[in-house]
Amino acid sequence: MASSPRTVVHRDLASMPHVVIIGGGFAGIGTAKGLSDQDVRVTIIDQHNFHTFQPLLYQVATAGLEPADVAYPIRTIFGAARNVRFRHGRVRAIDHPRGLVILDDGAEITFDHLVVATGAIAAFFAVPGAEQFALPLYTLADARRLRNRLLSTLERADVAADRERVGVTFVVVGGGPTGVETSGALSELIKIVIRRDGLRLDTAKVRIVLVDVAPRLLTQFPDAASDYARKHLESMGVEVDVGRSVVEIDATSIRFSDGERLEVEAVIWAAGVSAGDALPTGLGATPGAAGRAQVSPDLRLAGSTNMWAVGDAAAIPQSDGSFAPMLAPVAIQSGRHCATQILHVVHGEATTPFRYHNKGIMATIGRNAAVAKLPYGRVITGRLGWLAWLGLHLWYLIGFRNKLRVLINWTWRYFDWKSGPRLIVADAETDES
Repeated sequence: MASSPRTVVHRDLASMPHVVIIGGGFAGIGTAKGLSDQDVRVTIIDQHNFHTFQPLLYQVATAGLEPADVAYPIRTIFGAARNVRFRHGRVRAIDHPRGLVILDDGAEITFDHLVVATGAIAAFFAVPGAEQFALPLYTLADARRLRNRLLSTLERADVAADRERVGVTFVVVGGGPTGVETSGALSELIKIVIRRDGLRLDTAKVRIVLVDVAPRLLTQFPDAASDYARKHLESMGVEVDVGRSVVEIDATSIRFSDGERLEVEAVIWAAGVSAGDALPTGLGATPGAAGRAQVSPDLRLAGSTNMWAVGDAAAIPQSDGSFAPMLAPVAIQSGRHCATQILHVVHGEATTPFRYHNKGIMATIGRNAAVAKLPYGRVITGRLGWLAWLGLHLWYLIGFRNKLRVLINWTWRYFDWKSGPRLIVADAETDES
């Protein structure tokens, strides 16, 4: 049951309790929005001055969208909020006894309440060479680096066509939504550069291999949805190889548990995430599933009265004994709930437990193809699922400018396909290493 609107009595900002939020992702922004124009001071700290819409990063990586289409300045989001400010910086440590957040530049920021919304980073599962040579897809920099690698590889293959038709192999590790979406988009990218850009690639020698240790794709979905995704990807030319594990990656190849070594131009890592390495030092949190910080039902860190964790950073208990999944809807909902609980504490009221409202999960496979698992188990596929996926992502995308740009880009590509920022804008030291 939604709580009634709280009457806000604006006081001098300096006298208000100070809430520091570490992280400008879905959870951090959701928390700050819930505290906007309330009787608290809010400081958002992030090493980037923009919010990234992570579900569309794969389209940046495969030249479907521009980086600016999926990023929005945090200061602009809260430009009209008198009590919210942004601090650009990286958190070095937390000094809980003194109520301090310590930044890399030596600055110290005091807090009355601390919200950890640091998200997660790629988990490489101790696979030798994976962290060094594989290309993850969890930040805007990751997407830009991957796009440059993919386009540079295709350009080099075109140049080599003057002498011979060379083979090009890309391997995507991870059969979840990110891996499925990236594989489908990469297949479409290759078709576009051949048909529209005139690259001389021999499609028979271009391989996209999607590999996962699980026995099927999209394990969060019912079997029928997994089968649909696999069949559609294979119809697009993607080789789906499930039930197979990766044991080593180097600069030019990938090796599997059965001993096969495959020469590759790029390994795209979408095998999973971990929150542990993203958490700030000194937090003193009890580690939970996937390295996430254990929290009580109201989202406070276990054993703490004024430190909270939300989104992917938190192992949020559910009524059935499991933990809330690491999904954007969980991050958004937990951020909003955390804001409400902080206001309860500030006003001397009791907190309430977080309840995740499952609105379903989705994954797009390609043009006119997607799978969507709705609440209560119903699954829709094909064009209807694809349209639902488009509408949902546009709805949650922050910023009217971004919504409009993405809508125009998608519409243009649907009817024409020539558009797309297929530009190599690379720093040789940072993007092509």
